[in-house]
Amino acid sequence: MKRIVTLQDISCVGCCSITVALPIISAMGVECGILPTAVLSNHTMFKGFTCKDISDQIEPISDMWKKENITFDGVYTGYLASKEQCAQVVRFFERFSNEGNLTLVDPAMADNGKLYPAFGEDFPKAMAEVCARADVIVPNITEAALLTGMPYKTEYDHEYIKELLERLLELGCGTAVLTGVSYEPEKLGVAYLDRAGKEFSYFTKRCAQSYHGTGDIYASTVMGGLMRGLDLGDALSLAADYVVACIETTAASEDGRWYGAQFEPVIPRLCTMLRERLDSRA
Repeated sequence: MKRIVTLQDISCVGCCSITVALPIISAMGVECGILPTAVLSNHTMFKGFTCKDISDQIEPISDMWKKENITFDGVYTGYLASKEQCAQVVRFFERFSNEGNLTLVDPAMADNGKLYPAFGEDFPKAMAEVCARADVIVPNITEAALLTGMPYKTEYDHEYIKELLERLLELGCGTAVLTGVSYEPEKLGVAYLDRAGKEFSYFTKRCAQSYHGTGDIYASTVMGGLMRGLDLGDALSLAADYVVACIETTAASEDGRWYGAQFEPVIPRLCTMLRERLDSRA
């Protein structure tokens, strides 16, 4: 069984970050270690929250893993709380990444044309250093624009998306994936470009509803799929289909959660979809 580690915060309530990554990746048949960067009572979309930064534990935990000869088949990062943590994660990559494992970075820092309130204008530069070390990055269009210095657009064409992907590759990553791509009002999807020039895109229907944490659901499912042997295109399409199913399930629920998507009831369907894709490759 493959083992990965994810570096991101724990929001104790709210269906995001590690509380999403751990159950999804585990259900997909992959051991998921965690290295928390902060502990929040609940995510920041609630009216209030507590937050304990635990940056001071990243190095000691890493040191102990090295002493115990613990290795990982994959490293997956999500929300990082500061530019200082970005530098710590770069050092973690240097210690634990190698040619035999895969590094996936979700540069969770912005949406809808704006940085998250906790970040200063210098944060994208620090995150770009993290992305430079990754095999795969999965930014949304806002994050891609901030990482590359390109203008953020809500109306765009294929050429704009292609240039964003090319600029992302210039950061140093192996493959750049853009999420939230749409060329038609009723469709939403992803597009990627790798260093060999291979392009891929996949689109689902656009759901009327949106919920906090779907980006974490998406990235976690991609990581799980890659660790189970799916190629990147299959992992991206699996994640897109799963996110749509989670949104539809939440919208149809009588107690639909305003604070996050109900991904838990849809995990059995995720496992079935994963098995179908694996069987089709056999």
